[in-house]
Order: sequence, then C-alpha cells, then structure tokens
Amino acid sequence: MQVDTDTQRKELAELVGEQYLRPATLTDAIEGVQAQWVVAPADGQEIARVLRWANEHNLHVAPVGGGTKLAWGSKPQALDLLVSTHRLNNVLEHTWADMTATVQAGCSVAKFQRVLATHQQRLALDPLWEDTATIGGILATNDSGLLRTRFGALRDLLLGVTIALPDGTLAKSGGKVVKNVAGYDLPKLMIGAFGTLGVIVEATFRLYALPGYARTLTFTVPTFAVLDQSVYTLFNSTLAPTAIQIRAATDTYPQIDVQFEGLSGAVDAQINRCIHLLPNGQQVNTPEDVGHVRQQLWQSGLTASSLIGKISNLPAVPGQLCTILQRLNKAHHLTWQLVMQGYGVGLVRLDAENDETLVSVLSVLRAELAKQEGALVVLDAAQQIKERVGVWGDVGDVLPLMKRVKEQFDERQVLNPGRFVGGI
Repeated sequence: MQVDTDTQRKELAELVGEQYLRPATLTDAIEGVQAQWVVAPADGQEIARVLRWANEHNLHVAPVGGGTKLAWGSKPQALDLLVSTHRLNNVLEHTWADMTATVQAGCSVAKFQRVLATHQQRLALDPLWEDTATIGGILATNDSGLLRTRFGALRDLLLGVTIALPDGTLAKSGGKVVKNVAGYDLPKLMIGAFGTLGVIVEATFRLYALPGYARTLTFTVPTFAVLDQSVYTLFNSTLAPTAIQIRAATDTYPQIDVQFEGLSGAVDAQINRCIHLLPNGQQVNTPEDVGHVRQQLWQSGLTASSLIGKISNLPAVPGQLCTILQRLNKAHHLTWQLVMQGYGVGLVRLDAENDETLVSVLSVLRAELAKQEGALVVLDAAQQIKERVGVWGDVGDVLPLMKRVKEQFDERQVLNPGRFVGGI
C-alpha cells in the first residue's frame, strides 16, 4: 500500500521527530537514483519502527552511514527512503579488561579508535577514509585493510551484532535474542551484505593492544619473478609481520611493505632478519602513510574509461598477476595500479583509452583470475561501465542460496533492492 507524500511526512515525523526528517536532494542520490525522504532515527528501536513502516507500505530503504562507499555496489532498483545512522554514534561499552567493546553503527572508525586508545587498545583494522567511514558502513562493505595480515579480516574481529529487520524487530547474536534467527550466524551474514538483509545498529568487537613500537620496511624488487620469490620467502619464514603490502603500477618496479610491531628489541631483530631474507630487494625510505596507500587510487578521480575493483588472487603469486596486467598494458595501452593487502586481497585501478577497451580488458582479466581461483568485483566506475561488465562477476552456484537467505530476512525486498549479487 503506497501512501501520498503528505501522509508519508506526517507518519515519518511521528516515528523520528520532525527535526530528523527532511526531503532528499540530488546529493543524496545513490548511483543516480534519488529517494523521497531522509530520516535520522535516534536508536535501534526507531530504526526498526521505520523499517516496519516502510515494509507495510512497500517502500524501499537504503541505510546510510558516512557515505564514503555509496558508489560501491550495483545501482538500486528502487529507492524511497534513506535511513541515516549519524545519530547512533556512541561507544556503548568498553570492557577494557576483557578487551571487547560495543559501538553503535553510526560511530566513525576514527572516533571509536580514539575512545579505545584511552586504554591503550584498538580495533585492529585500517579501513578506507576512517575519519568519515562508520562502523556499520565498513561492516556492510567488508572493508578492513592492511592489518588483516596479522589480525584477520572483519569476520575475525566481530563478536556480535544487533540489526533492525524489515518486520520491525531487532535481532542480536549472542545474549538475549529479541527475534528468533536460529541457524544463522548473524555477524558473518551482515559482513559484506551491503545492507540488504538488515540495518546494523550495534556491533561488538574483539580488541587488541596498541603497539608500543612499530617499524615498516619497504623493498623495491627488480622483476615480477623476484616479487613472487620474495613474498614466498616471507610467507614461509619464521617472521611475524603485522602487515605485508604489495604495491605495483605500470612502468614502475614493484614494492613490498613489511610492518612489524611489539617490543623494540624483538622488532629490531625481525627487521634485521627480514633484510637478510630479501637480499634481492633494495631497502628504501618508507612513507609514513603506507597504511593508507589504497586511498591514493582515488586521488586523480575516475573517468568514463576507468575503474577501481576489489581483487582476490592466490597470495603467493602477486608477480603473476602483475605480469597479466603488464601484458594487457602492452596490448591495449592500459594503465594500472595494484595494492595487495593481506593474503591475496587488494585493490586494482584500471585506466583505459576508452570504455570499449576497458570492458574488453576487464573480461580478459576476470578470465585470467578465474584460472587462479581469483576474482574481481568492480567497486567504483561510471554507471555505464558497471552495467556492461557487471559489478560482481561470476558468483558460481551460491546465488540460489543467497536469494533464499534474502527472502528469509526481507521477503518484500525493502532493503537496498538490486545493490547486491544477482540483483539481491
């Protein structure tokens, strides 16, 4: 049942308060699709009531945090209402003795880290644009970063989650369950689901101590073959780096960043051992912002014939991936930049002479990655490029199961319809 605009305003204002409701503008559009309203609920209960209202009236909802990754994912099939989490911005509980903390979804990563740092603790991840990115946003898009080498991805750090469901109830993992979702691992389902199953309200994380001492080495290697050899050596050594990052680009030598944390004596000993293990590498000055290298892929802006994608590949052969990219460079005058973080996961930027070339190159690259059990998901690109190549690529035979899960949580397709894999 649809309702007229005046009635919508009145009913939404009753749910969240007149001052927390406004008409959507062009700047609120997601991939060119504009909503009618933007609401900012005060807590999870209000979010749940807004979702129930939208569900009853067959309206479509998108949750919004800091807005740093709204360009990611597919174009929404429909959009009526944006639910902003900016009022849910507090750290609810920091049990520092147990090294856990519960935080609201609208809290920025940077604010969360500042609170944790008062007890010399941290959330051991470094997502993109952490000053603006929110906890809910990084969970929804599965953005972790460089530190995953030591501490794992988000699924390894997340202990529990509270979500608002389209039927107007709250579901929690662990503790008292408000809605029965037996059989589902809520934290893992929410990570990377792009807000298509529920709106994240709160999250509980495992914490780690802030490092007392840290050093990073950067090595430049002369060939892609030496890059693979060096990475293989690191992975099979007794070293315990906090992070390993591979950087490469068109017509430049690849570089390896190796980061160590801990007691100064132990770190210095590992640094010396690392230099000894990589005799073919040349130690160079390490940039202070090595953990934020990924953000530089966006610095020059995207054109109609460029894209940034999330790439996965066998972890020990980044040089083989670079060889493929360089071959595409020679055949199609393609410019590329690659930043691999953790074990075989990273970002790639492709800049082609025109959109036809970009589409052709991406098809070849995806086919080559598939041979190595890898994949490429388009994160950011012009809408016409996304429509032609498909954001998610081939997801195999899991799509029917994913659709059944979506139907279980959101039968009427209220939340972010079309944004996720297979039009979910």
